[in-house]
This record gives sequence, C-alpha cells and structure tokens, in this order.
Amino acid sequence: MFFGLKLVFGVLILACLHSFVSSDAQGDALIALKNFLNASANQLSDWNQNMVNPCTWTKVTCDSNNNVIYVSLSALGFSGVLSPKIGALKTLQTLVLQGNAITGGIPEEFGTLTSLTMLNLDNNHLTGEIPPSLGNLSKLQFLYLSQNNLTGTIPDSLSNLASLTDIQLGSNDLSGQIPGGLFKVPKYNFTGNHLNCSQRCASDSVGSSNKSKIGTVLGIIVGIVCLLVFGGLLLLFWKGRHKRYRREVFVDVAGEVDRRIPFGQLKRFSWRELQLATDNFNEKNVLGQGGFGKVYKGVLSDNTKIAVKRLTDYESPGGDAAFQREVEMISVAVHRNLLRLIGFCTTPTERLLVYPFMQNLSVAYRLRDIKPGEPVLDWTTRKRVALGTARGLEYLHEHCNPKIIHRDVKAANVLLDEDFEAVVGDFGLAKLVDVRKTNVTTQVRGTMGHIAPEYLSTGKSSERTDVFGYGIMLLELVTGQRAIDFSRLEEEDDVLLLDHVKKLEREKRLDDIVDRNLNKHYNIQEVEMMIQVALLCTQSSPEDRPLMSEVVRMLEGEGLAERWEEWQHVEVNRRQEYERLQRRFDWGEDSIYNQDAVELSGGR
Repeated sequence: MFFGLKLVFGVLILACLHSFVSSDAQGDALIALKNFLNASANQLSDWNQNMVNPCTWTKVTCDSNNNVIYVSLSALGFSGVLSPKIGALKTLQTLVLQGNAITGGIPEEFGTLTSLTMLNLDNNHLTGEIPPSLGNLSKLQFLYLSQNNLTGTIPDSLSNLASLTDIQLGSNDLSGQIPGGLFKVPKYNFTGNHLNCSQRCASDSVGSSNKSKIGTVLGIIVGIVCLLVFGGLLLLFWKGRHKRYRREVFVDVAGEVDRRIPFGQLKRFSWRELQLATDNFNEKNVLGQGGFGKVYKGVLSDNTKIAVKRLTDYESPGGDAAFQREVEMISVAVHRNLLRLIGFCTTPTERLLVYPFMQNLSVAYRLRDIKPGEPVLDWTTRKRVALGTARGLEYLHEHCNPKIIHRDVKAANVLLDEDFEAVVGDFGLAKLVDVRKTNVTTQVRGTMGHIAPEYLSTGKSSERTDVFGYGIMLLELVTGQRAIDFSRLEEEDDVLLLDHVKKLEREKRLDDIVDRNLNKHYNIQEVEMMIQVALLCTQSSPEDRPLMSEVVRMLEGEGLAERWEEWQHVEVNRRQEYERLQRRFDWGEDSIYNQDAVELSGGR
C-alpha cells in the first residue's frame, strides 16, 4: 500500500517536472528570440525569463495545454537577427515578424517547426539563402518572405509542401529556376527577382487549372448581379424622383477576402472593458471627431493607454462596411509609419476600434492647437514627419496587394508617437483598390482643401489623389496654416493655401511662407526644396504628379532639380497662355462697350 502511494506521488512529481521543463523550453526559446532581435527595455517588458509559463506574455497565444501556438511581433522596429532556438517551439502554428528591420539569415532550425501553418517574414532586411529545411514543414500553408534581400535559388524541397496555398517571394535577389511544383500553388508571386520564369511569375487570384469552369460560373454570377444592381438602381432612381430622395447612389464592389489576414493578433475587447477604460465615453476624453465617429482616450486595467474609435453611423449605408474595411486593411498594412490596430469590439449596437494612444497627438494639433508652454514642432521634426508620412503612403500604394488609397491625407490624420515619428492614421476613408483597376468610382470622401480636383469633379480616386493631399500636408508643415482659411480674405490673399503659396513662391517671398512659430530657426534651402516637392505633388493633372516612391527619393535629395525645372517650364507656358486669354477677354469687353457707345451716340 505504502509502495503504491509512493509510486503515485512519484508519477505526479515527474509529470509536474515535465510540465515545468516543457514550459521552460518554450520560455527560453522566446527569451532568446527577444534578445536576438535587440528588443529595447520598453519592448516585450512582460517577457520575464523567471516566469515558467509564457502564455501570459503579450504577443503570445497558447492552447488549452499551455503550448505556444501563436507569436506575432510585426512592425515593432526590431533590428537584430533571428534566433535558432526558435526551433524548440514544436507546437508553434503561426509566426509573424513582418515589417521590422531584421538582418542576417533564416536559421536552418526553422525547419523543425513542424506544426507551423504560417511563416511571415515579409518586409525585413534578411540576407542569405532560403534554407532547404523549410521543406520539412508539412503543415505550412502560408509562406511570406517578400521584400527582403534573400539570394541564391529557391530550394526544390519547397515543392514538397503539399498544404501550401500561398507563397510570396517577390522583391528579393533570388536567381535560377523556380521549382515547377510551386506553380501549382493557388497563389504565388516571384516577381522582382532574377529568376527564370517558365510560366507567369505571379498567379492570378484563382488557380489556373479550373479557370475555364470558374470563369463560366463567374460570368453567370456577374451577369445576374449586374441585372440585380441595374434593377436596384432603377428602383432607387424611381423612388428618388417620387420621394425627393436626394442622396446619390454609389455601388462599390466588395473586395476579395484575404486569407492571409492573421486576425489572431487582434484582441477582441468587451464593451464593458472599453466603457470602463474611457470613463463611460466621457466627453472630456474626446481626442477628435471624424467622418465615422469620435475618438476617445482610454486607459486599460493594466494601465495601457489606448485610443478608442467609436463608430456612430455603422447602420447607415457603408457604416458597417467601413468597419470591416478598416479592420481588414490595418491588419494587412503593417509599417512603422502606419497606425497599428490593437483590437476591436462589436455588439448589436456598437462598433469600436482600439489603437495605441499617440501621446503627441496629431501634426495638426502640434502646428495650430498647442497649449501655452507646449513646444512648437521644430524644423528638423517637420522634415522627419514629411519623410515618414511619404514612406507610409508609399507602402500603402506600392507594397500592398491590393493597393490601399487613404483618400483623406492631411495633417490631422498624421499622428506623432513618443519620439515624434510620423504615423499615418484614420483608414476609415481608405479604399482597397484592385491592382487591375486604375480607379474606382465611389462617393467622394475627404476634407475640402485637401481633395484633388479630379476626385472632386468625377469621384474617381487613385493613388495620385493621395499624392495631392500629401502635397497640401507638406504646405501645412511649412506654413503651419490650414488648407482653407477665409481670414486671408481680409488681407486680400487667396483663401486656398495652395494658391497663397504659389503666389508667394512666384514672388520669391519664401520667408513669408514659413510658419512664424519657427522664429527663423530653419534652413531656407530645405524650405525651398519642400515647397517644390509640394507644388509638384499638387499639379492639376494627376498624370503629372509623382509617385510616392519618387516623392521619397526627392525628399532624400534625388531627382528633384530635374523635375522642378520641367515643372517651371510648363508652369510658365501655362501662365503665359492664361494671361494671353485674359487680355483677349478684356479686349473683347472693351470693343463691346465701344460699340454700345457709338450706337447710343447715333441719330435717334
């Protein structure tokens, strides 16, 4: 009897020890990952190596048996290397490290993560070859290694991944042949390398083997949908005629659901949790108000400061869609100059989005609404904001697939983190655009003074409409003024900031353009450069405006002089033509008046 009890206790102790050892191995692997990534003291501060169980750590998710299954460390600014000890996480299913500045190679030990279904290392600075050991990941469905500096050939072993549904290896320095088996993967992208593509280097949105059948089915469905939409529009038009329904009707095609979106990294908050955090959505905590609702400052139970966007019109047309669109897009778009979404909350009557609190608020606040004693944005910070915003928009336009158009770029929508780095926010007005479309007709959204002329007149938006808004934001940075200011009428100046700056630039009065709060503490050559970039971005013809990648290069000092000289030539010719037509018009008026005078002086 006594021996039996001892045996039972012995088994229990061994089980407990096994549990501790297992948890220690997982914790050690994660601590090694943190250390190798050069995490700062403020990053992952609750990753404590003295804690046996890592399941309580941020960015880590475990199953019911306390096995780590999910780690997401995207866009945290890590600049270190990958730890080979990560191979100890045998139960890990999802590893997301995209949008950092990680260097070095991909360790061979990644091939021992046999439970892995998603590996996302996009948009880093990884070098070396893709390890053939990744071919051992039999459960892997999503492999994202694009926008790195990987070299060598694509391992043949990747063709053995029977579960693979999406492989993205674009924008690296890979060479050689692409293993034939990878062309059978439903979604693939090998563009931006030096590979020999025997077939198309990028897949269509559906598998090639069933194109004809799917095309036929889609054709029938599209035909039916078009008939329904056309019938609906006719019905709405008829109702509008008889009930004076004046709202314009716009039809947007819903985008394809992106299976890559790792919603697991987003926290689902309870309504009560956010109600307590914002002091029952107290008006004293309102940080701002936009087209879809108010933004409140909040503090969670663990003292984390947050900003809660409460959507007030989700029941109106487009309201709920706007919520879904914002959640999806922010989950896809991960970049150090884009606002990160922490989580969301949905109830039958509420839709809320939760972001990190930006303690330095917005650029607009720092330019025009600061309280007495608060520091003014210095010129160096304004330059950094201009470049950071440009890089964020470049990522949205040129590195997201499908591309993302913000549609309301302005100083109020560019936030400032604790280091006064620019963070582009408010994707509630953004629009997912199919890369095969040049523009989308939709309801015009945005802020007067920032809206591109072609968007205002036709409702057709493109990435060039964002470039226009960015140019106006640059003028806000330089002048500190609003895009539209009716007080300038008192001085007989232009109401629009763009026209006001153009006039002063022609008169070479650059010092009169600069924000007086800078107190002459700026470099006039750099001011001139920023004004030139702004005027190039705000040209009336969208085709003449630069891409955001070109804007980034110009702000870094490359290619601006040539473009500016070309712009000046076109602008001079345009003004001369305008003045010629004006003189003609004036002459025509005089002749009419003279003719009237002769007729009146004639005989009666």
